[in-house]
Amino acid sequence: MSPPTARIPILLRARIPVLLRESAFRRYWSAQVVSLIGDQISLIAIPLVAVIVLGADAAEMGLLKTAELLPALLLSLPAGAWIDRRSRRRRIMIAADLLRALLIVSLPVAYVVGVLTLAQLYAVAFAVGACAVVFDICNATLFVSLVPKSRFVAGNSLLNGSRAMAFVSGPGAGGLLVQVLAVPLALLADALTFLYSAALLARIAPVEPPSAPSAKGYLTEGVRWALRHPTVRVMCAASGTVQFFNLMFHTLFVFYATTELGLQPALLGVVLGSGAIGGLIGAATAGRVVRGIGIGPAILLGYAGFTVPLLLVPLAGGATPLVVALLFLAEFLSSVGVMLVDISSGSLLAALIPDALRSRVAGASRTLNYGFRPLGAMAGGALGTVLGLRPTLWIATAGATLCLLWLLPSPVPRIRTLPGAATGQEPQPEPGLAPSASLPERAGEAT
Repeated sequence: MSPPTARIPILLRARIPVLLRESAFRRYWSAQVVSLIGDQISLIAIPLVAVIVLGADAAEMGLLKTAELLPALLLSLPAGAWIDRRSRRRRIMIAADLLRALLIVSLPVAYVVGVLTLAQLYAVAFAVGACAVVFDICNATLFVSLVPKSRFVAGNSLLNGSRAMAFVSGPGAGGLLVQVLAVPLALLADALTFLYSAALLARIAPVEPPSAPSAKGYLTEGVRWALRHPTVRVMCAASGTVQFFNLMFHTLFVFYATTELGLQPALLGVVLGSGAIGGLIGAATAGRVVRGIGIGPAILLGYAGFTVPLLLVPLAGGATPLVVALLFLAEFLSSVGVMLVDISSGSLLAALIPDALRSRVAGASRTLNYGFRPLGAMAGGALGTVLGLRPTLWIATAGATLCLLWLLPSPVPRIRTLPGAATGQEPQPEPGLAPSASLPERAGEAT
C-alpha cells in the first residue's frame, strides 16, 4: 500500500479538468487566457493614452471607439470567406498575434520619440480590431480541431471561465500598470501577452479541416446556410434581439446609475464587479446544468437568466442600500445567465456548423451581432433624450426578453444532446497526448 504522500499528486491530477490534462488544449487555453487579460489592459490603457497624453475630447473619444468597432462590422464577412479557403488557420492566428504585438509596441515607441498622434492611435485601434476579427474567426475552427463534440460544453466552459477571470483581473492589472508606469508604456504588457499567445499556439499542431473550394455564391454561402437552418436561424434572431436591446441598456446604464440613482463611482464599480463573479459561477456550473436539463433547455434558461434580472435596474429606487442590492442582484444573475448562453449556444453551434462553412458562418454571425450594436446604442441615446432614462431602460430590458419568443416555438428547447456527439463515456487520454491523435472526431455535419 502506497503512503498517503505518494497519492497526493494522483488526487490533485484527478481534480484537473480532462481537457487541461492534454498538452495541446492546455497550451491553446493558456494562450486564450493571457490574450484576454491583455485585451482588458488595452481597454483601460488605450483610452487613457488618448485622454491623458493626447488630450482627446469627447468627440475624439467617440472616433476612437468607432475605430475599434468598425473592423468587426466591416470585415467579419469577407474575413470568414477568406479564412475558409485557407488550410492553416493556426498559422494565421499566430501571424495575427505577432502583428497585434507590433502594432501595440508602436504606440510607446512613438511616445518615447515624441511623435505619437491621435491619427496613429485611430489607425492602431482599427488595425488591432481587424487582427482580432481574423484571430477570432480562425479560433472557431481551431477549437473544433482540438476538442471532440462530446466535450464542447466542457471546452467552452473553460474558455468562458477564463474570460470571466480576465474581466476580474485584467482591469485591476491594467490600472496598476498605468499608475506605476507612464501610460503608453503600460501597453508593453499587452504586447507581451500577444507574443506569449503566439508562442503557445506555435507549440500545437492539430489536424485542421481542409480548405473549402471557391464557387459561385461562395461569399454569402455562410449567411444563406444560417438563414436556412431552422435551429441556427432562430439562435441568430435571438442573439440579434439581445444585442440590439442590450446595447440600448448599456449606453445609458452608467449615466442612469450615477445621475438618477446617485451612486458614487466606487460603489458602481462594486456593483459591476458582481457581474464578473457571476460570470465565474456561471462558467463553473454550466456543464452541470447542460447535463441535467439538456443543451437546448440550457440555452433557453440562459437567455431568461441573462435578460429577466435586468428588469430590476429600471425598477431600482429608494434608499441607497436597496438600490445597490437590486443592481447587484441584476448584474450577478444576468452574468450567470450570459455565461450559460455563451457556453451552451456556442457548443451547439459548433456541433451544427459544417467545417467547410465554419469561418463564413462565424463571420456572418459577427457581422450580425456587431451590426445591431451601434443601432442599439443610437436608439438608446435617442430614446433617452426624448423619453428619459428610466422609461428607455424599461424598453431596453423588456425588449431584450423578447428573445425568448424566438426560441420557445423553435426546435431549440427539444434538443437534449449535441448532434453527432458520442453518448458513452470516452476513455481518458494519456497526459500530453495531442487530442488530434486520440480524439479524431470533429464537428462538421449539420443535423
